[in-house]
Amino acid sequence: MKTIITLIFVLFIGLAAQAQDAKIDTKVDAVEVIVEVSEANETSVARLYKFKNSSVKKALSFRTKANKAKLA
Repeated sequence: MKTIITLIFVLFIGLAAQAQDAKIDTKVDAVEVIVEVSEANETSVARLYKFKNSSVKKALSFRTKANKAKLA
């Protein structure tokens, strides 16, 4: 009895979903965005590392005072 009611419920939900009117056309307005790029004569320093992940490893390997073991 429970399976029959579940089957009827699932079929009813499926038929109700298909009966929806999905012919609504939505129009999207185009938005034009103007981006200005200013070229500044700024000099930046680039570091050259021997190993490609050395800056990441250095940042991840920091130690604080809380990391140190305490003697009892």
